[in-house]
Amino acid sequence: MIAKKMKKVKIQNTADSWESGEVGRDIKYAKAVDKKIGIQIDDALGLQMISIRLEKDLIESYKLLGTKYDMGYQPLMREALKRFVEGEFKLIASAALEKQKGIKPRVNPIRKMRKAA
Repeated sequence: MIAKKMKKVKIQNTADSWESGEVGRDIKYAKAVDKKIGIQIDDALGLQMISIRLEKDLIESYKLLGTKYDMGYQPLMREALKRFVEGEFKLIASAALEKQKGIKPRVNPIRKMRKAA
């Protein structure tokens, strides 16, 4: 019996090959990391797992947007939450500065929405 020679194709392990999906997106190569390593990765990235209940429509909307921006819905949610917090901190800082200067602060849009509800 003659063994068939298979031509091996080496895929370069570069940032471009990861970004294009040439490397890393095939489920047959995926495996869960050891729990200890997962904790170390989360610690290194400053991530903490939480549990949150969201409306199904909201999750589906994030998934749809994730495909548009070519990213997963959870990283997209993280980015949206970061932007919201940064915006709120800017509003708080502006209000404090206006108060310090003796200017009447603008109405907080979140508080205004809550009163309307």
